[in-house]
Amino acid sequence: MWRQLPEIKERLVPAESGDVLELDEIWSFVFKKAHLGWLWTAMCRRTRQIVAFVIGDRSKATCLRLWDEIPDEYKHCHTFSDFWNAYQQVFPAETYRSVGKETGETAHIERWNNTLRQLVGRYVRQTLSFSKSDEYHHLLTTWFIAQYNESLSLTI
Repeated sequence: MWRQLPEIKERLVPAESGDVLELDEIWSFVFKKAHLGWLWTAMCRRTRQIVAFVIGDRSKATCLRLWDEIPDEYKHCHTFSDFWNAYQQVFPAETYRSVGKETGETAHIERWNNTLRQLVGRYVRQTLSFSKSDEYHHLLTTWFIAQYNESLSLTI
């Protein structure tokens, strides 16, 4: 069944002019806390769908992978994130802006992070739930995002 999961890009509501992306990253671990992984996500503010995600470290290389995963029709969107330096190095200066939480420009992605932590035990900070392999961690995350996006596309 998991091999039949659709690509995230295949199920997205089409981008519209004026769409805005919110970016953020949250940590989790595989097998032990010394093996941290970061889930980087890009959310469309209008649809609340996750348009792209990657799991990796907090480097510019992982941020570049996130940029590559964002569908072309969303790459023109204005984009907001926190002050993590990797975003500034990868996203185009014409459409990207670093902002603090007090601006509210990343409120939807921050709220989604809370939803993820509530519904998926592997993303809870103090937990007994964890993935034993990177492959299953990625599969579970893909499945959750696909289900989440699908539930939104029915209401849009």
